[in-house]
Amino acid sequence: MEKMLAYILNLATLMCINAVLAITLNFIMGYAGIFSIAHAIFFGVGAYTAAYFALHASASLFLAIPVSMVAAGLLSLILALPALRVRGEYFVAASLGLQVLGVTIFSEWKSFTGGLGGVIGIPPADLFGHAITDPVQFLLLAAGCLVLVILVTNTLLRSSFGRNLKAIRDSESAAHAFGKNVAVIKTLSVMISSALAAIAGALYAFYLGFINVESFTLDTSVLLMAMVIIGGTGTLLGPIVGTVLLMLLPSLFSYMWFLPQTEIGAIQQIAYGAAMVLLMIFRPGGLVSARKNQGEP
Repeated sequence: MEKMLAYILNLATLMCINAVLAITLNFIMGYAGIFSIAHAIFFGVGAYTAAYFALHASASLFLAIPVSMVAAGLLSLILALPALRVRGEYFVAASLGLQVLGVTIFSEWKSFTGGLGGVIGIPPADLFGHAITDPVQFLLLAAGCLVLVILVTNTLLRSSFGRNLKAIRDSESAAHAFGKNVAVIKTLSVMISSALAAIAGALYAFYLGFINVESFTLDTSVLLMAMVIIGGTGTLLGPIVGTVLLMLLPSLFSYMWFLPQTEIGAIQQIAYGAAMVLLMIFRPGGLVSARKNQGEP
């Protein structure tokens, strides 16, 4: 019973962290029409920065998370600057380049990231002088951060900035013709999305106490994109539904005794791919796309 409870707490905590990532990716993908496959890099920058800061300065959440957000936000300029000049598939190519470059740096910059061995011994998160080591307390912390990110993104999307994002998504040329500074709006949206993704990275580092490059590869970026697409782009609920679904699938497969356990990973990838193909055919907007037409965000 204790093992089952520990498993559920672990799964729920990781769901909250991944939901933050999916929501922040949906912020640019679903509302601004900017398709990025480098989101795992900003997740990693947040995690490595928080880990380094906790090991060498302070494990306080009120310091580590803002520092991580600033680092990821500034780095995102590398990705956002091409948005000033290119659109569509060219931006996807630029984000792929950043993803490949980021993984290489994570693997080689040993003084900061620990190289392939990663960073170990990350101290527990400190909140008001209290070290959060209890799994239930950390789940509440992760859930609180998830709610905070939802509130921030929802507020932004209901503002004039959010309306500008949707205008760019629907027709970039028309938005430009109406006097919108498309380049600045797109750049700011990428920076905000990346900074908020760093919150998930910091939580991930504090939760596991160990991080390495394997958590921030292209596979993670693709999985996050799948969460958004399957759940429903351009909706607040869609990324959360997609996250829960894709994180529950591995658990469900592991309980199917008739499946060869050594092939669970491959079967999981096939299921993800089949689900995305079927959704593109029968429900292009994702599982909760119906809400999209009932009033955004």
